[in-house]
Amino acid sequence: MAFNKEESEDVKIEETFTVKQEDLQEQTEIIEENKGSIEEEHHVKIEEKTFLQTDGILKRRDKNCFTCTQCGKSFGRKDILKIHMMIHTGEKPFTCTQCGKSFSLLWSRNLHMRIHSGEKPFTCTQCGKSFSLSWSRNLHMRIHSGEKPFTCTQCWKSFSSSSHFNYHMRVHTGEKPFTCTQCGKSFSCSSSLYKHMRIHTGEKPFTCTQCGKSFSQSSHLNHHMRIHTGEKPFTCTQCGKSFSRSSHLNQHMRIHTGKKPFTCT
Repeated sequence: MAFNKEESEDVKIEETFTVKQEDLQEQTEIIEENKGSIEEEHHVKIEEKTFLQTDGILKRRDKNCFTCTQCGKSFGRKDILKIHMMIHTGEKPFTCTQCGKSFSLLWSRNLHMRIHSGEKPFTCTQCGKSFSLSWSRNLHMRIHSGEKPFTCTQCWKSFSSSSHFNYHMRVHTGEKPFTCTQCGKSFSCSSSLYKHMRIHTGEKPFTCTQCGKSFSQSSHLNHHMRIHTGEKPFTCTQCGKSFSRSSHLNQHMRIHTGKKPFTCT
């Protein structure tokens, strides 16, 4: 099955620390990708000391290394380890006043608030696209530069961000570390779990400004908006017919290729 760039955008920036979150699902769903980027960009701000009293379960491997006793991951700073421990404890003391969503870190909540405010202060100098996060803009810039510094040693595929690379590696390992507490289904990335949880909660945080219809994923809202705009960005190279979704174009292409992938058993 073709890996749809547009529909995976939630993982990159929604597939993503993505989310996926690609804009904050591009933004809210990238909380794990943001956590993953803590060591890359030293972006952590310890605002309001709300950490759990986890000292009793912290183990210091050496004078420069603090190790999580739950999963074995190590950190160079004790305060970052305390932040990491919230993954295991589930503590989320900071709540959005607009939608009620909770976060482990104050700055994560503040970034999330840009979904509601629409604030996108970081702009690409090449194409003018704006982003809520500076590092989302920086990742985007690699589209223009072509930079892909992270390479898989199994298949030699390269990626523009470490989070995409880590997600890809699970294709080889089969690892699915994120499990739904409601039904037990497991996922290879946290953004997929966040989206899945909306099946159980019924949450639909993305609303169309034209007709008021709500959606559980930002990509679904983006698709829906094309009903109003009439945009059809995916064009067949064989006959010139255009489509609003890449999946529709892929289906159409079978007319030209003659491909019949579904067989009656």
